[in-house]
Amino acid sequence: MPDASSADRVPDISARTRAAMIVIGFVPLLHAALTIAPVILVLMGRPARMLVLTPVVLYLLPAVTVRSMTLRTTLPVGVVDLGSPLFLRWWFTAQCQVVFTRLPWLEELLRLVPALYSAWLRLWGSKIGALVYWSPGVTVLDRSLVNLGDRVVFGAGVRLNPHVIAPIGGRRSLILAPVTIGSDALVGGYSTLLPGCVIAPGEVTDAFRTVHPFTRVEGGRRSRLATIPIGNDLDALAG
Repeated sequence: MPDASSADRVPDISARTRAAMIVIGFVPLLHAALTIAPVILVLMGRPARMLVLTPVVLYLLPAVTVRSMTLRTTLPVGVVDLGSPLFLRWWFTAQCQVVFTRLPWLEELLRLVPALYSAWLRLWGSKIGALVYWSPGVTVLDRSLVNLGDRVVFGAGVRLNPHVIAPIGGRRSLILAPVTIGSDALVGGYSTLLPGCVIAPGEVTDAFRTVHPFTRVEGGRRSRLATIPIGNDLDALAG
């Protein structure tokens, strides 16, 4: 039998929030439908020039939507309660990016053109320096929460993960913060960079490495950041 503490524990997500998440969860389907709509219209006899709307809707509409939203109210940094409006705001931005996560080859197409992928990330709200090299298979989640210096090089399969959901103080919470990488850094292949982590300029990190939330990698060593915007709740995660 569950003990009293587990029985009395307040659910992490209310029924109302779950319902809102389900509704917002249809955003990727809507995005996909709007993307293929011009193709269907052309096949039905509309002018072929309408096909230009497909890449516009696919690549620009979600980026502009998220950018407009975060310009008005920036995404929170730190621990976010799963039942809060702040969580739903992030959830909406995440759903705007699902098509690219499900179909990663769409981003690989952009990477075929030098500098185009970096420019696209800037449109989402990321801060991307010059001459950044994106190896095949790099995965970027939360495309508005990436801060890169100049001449950063990513090994194959690197994952930039500015959010995680983890237990904090007995409750599951969203941990959200930008991933920051200094100029001339080289990130080893198949690494995972978690929220709030910092790679120092010129650093060369090992392959297959996980950089924990709110830690700094410099001189081959990992240390806790001097200032963590959410206090001591991340001790277990950042250690």
